[in-house]
Amino acid sequence: MEFNEKLLPFFRPQLKEEIKKIGIVQEFEKGMEILREQQHIKMLPIVLNGLIKVYSKFEERELLLYYIEPGQSCVMTFYGALKNTPSKVYASVEEKSTLLLLPVQYLPDWVKTYPDFNDLFYELYNLRYVELLDTIEHLLVFKLDKRLYDYLLKKSSLSKSKIIKMSHIKMADELGTSREVITRMLKKLELEDKIVQNKEGIKII
Repeated sequence: MEFNEKLLPFFRPQLKEEIKKIGIVQEFEKGMEILREQQHIKMLPIVLNGLIKVYSKFEERELLLYYIEPGQSCVMTFYGALKNTPSKVYASVEEKSTLLLLPVQYLPDWVKTYPDFNDLFYELYNLRYVELLDTIEHLLVFKLDKRLYDYLLKKSSLSKSKIIKMSHIKMADELGTSREVITRMLKKLELEDKIVQNKEGIKII
């Protein structure tokens, strides 16, 4: 698959020409792991379409950090690539995705030459910082049922569907709790007429 300049309208023409020469556009199927903790980073991904999940692991339990949406990249990967340090996170394909892969050896020159390339990552750093503050607020202020409902709303928005097909244990991993707690909180939300659970999944009302 060839690089389409229209997929990245925020880059100036000179940078697009360089990307066209060295960038690789590749499709990844749902569930594929594209980055592991302690892996050295050789390619910087930019999501063209689809959705990528970035997470950490603690005692084999996943903890969701953030999602990478179309037009975005991973700030943790960007930092690791620039500093030539191993990855501190995992990344996997949440939905079938098309990624633009940029060889990391070009990044040091690009951050000096192209301000628009830097702007993309400044915006991402700001976005992740705001998300971190929101997460801290949820942990300190809101009860788990509120956190779970907001989580379901975000999943619905990202997938553009009111039906969420996801196991209780996976939700528990991403929210840092147990499957039993998630099952109990989902039942509470159902009694409050906020969701409906059936064989198709969890439906937001």
